[in-house]
Amino acid sequence: MTITQLEYIVAVDTYRHFATAADKCFITQPTLSMQIKKLEEFLDITIFDRSKQPIIPTDVGKSIIEQARIILGDTKKINDIIHDHKNTIVGSLKIGIIPTLAPFLLPMFIGDYIRNYPALKVEVEEMVSEDIIMSLKKDKIDVGIFVTPAKEDKIKEKPLFYEEMMIYAHKDHELLKKAVIEVKDIATPEIWMLGDGHCFRNQVINLCEMHDLQHQELPFEFESNSLETLMKIVDKEGGFTLIPELATQYLPKDKLNQVKRFTNLHPLREVSLVYSRHYSKNKLLDLLAVSIQNIIPKDLLNSTRGTIVEWR
Repeated sequence: MTITQLEYIVAVDTYRHFATAADKCFITQPTLSMQIKKLEEFLDITIFDRSKQPIIPTDVGKSIIEQARIILGDTKKINDIIHDHKNTIVGSLKIGIIPTLAPFLLPMFIGDYIRNYPALKVEVEEMVSEDIIMSLKKDKIDVGIFVTPAKEDKIKEKPLFYEEMMIYAHKDHELLKKAVIEVKDIATPEIWMLGDGHCFRNQVINLCEMHDLQHQELPFEFESNSLETLMKIVDKEGGFTLIPELATQYLPKDKLNQVKRFTNLHPLREVSLVYSRHYSKNKLLDLLAVSIQNIIPKDLLNSTRGTIVEWR
């Protein structure tokens, strides 16, 4: 049994396709298939059910693959120990970030981060929270940036900052005229929502318990995957939506008048770095956390400034 064979079975499990796994491992499919077959013969078990499409692991195969991921993660730690000893920042870092953070947070830090560590190859992909969790468990990415607590087994969370959930309303909306805005005031059909799968949508639902609302007072029914799109629709069609605090950093001054805070509650979302328990690039993780926290307004570092709203 070799480390290479373990890499091959993890690749097949990740991509559920022999040809794709071979391509990702930079080998031919016959070579990959032969090595996996040799491993199965050595262990005297079948790791993959090849009769299924896409290919899936057998029950015992799942256990072997899970252990293989742990072994490979521990093996990678050797290189990280050497890099830490030499105080070198090299290698690669694959980051997954949710769409309600990416357009507002990434421009604030990613450029300086890349320039500060030119020997580090950084890849960033937007994905919803559940996909980040799955990608972490399958080692497709190294670290995620999303809203916690996720309360997910085998996933660790490192809180970074706490941003307030705020109201963005049409310039003529009645909410902007109110001196006091309570959470119950947004539990109306006039609210525009993100689509299913977004943790921010779940937070809004959890905040105002709107599970059964219908958008009866809006010109048409629409659920977006983009906060920027929702804000433009609010400007054109009326109504309101909720936005994270970092989004206000990019609003023109005249648009800031359309932003209101709740007066009876300050709902917060906890933004964290998330990574698997066998994550081996601890120094890269610490540097990423410091890079983000250094550019965040200092008051957002305070967890006691409001009430954390969960999305699960």
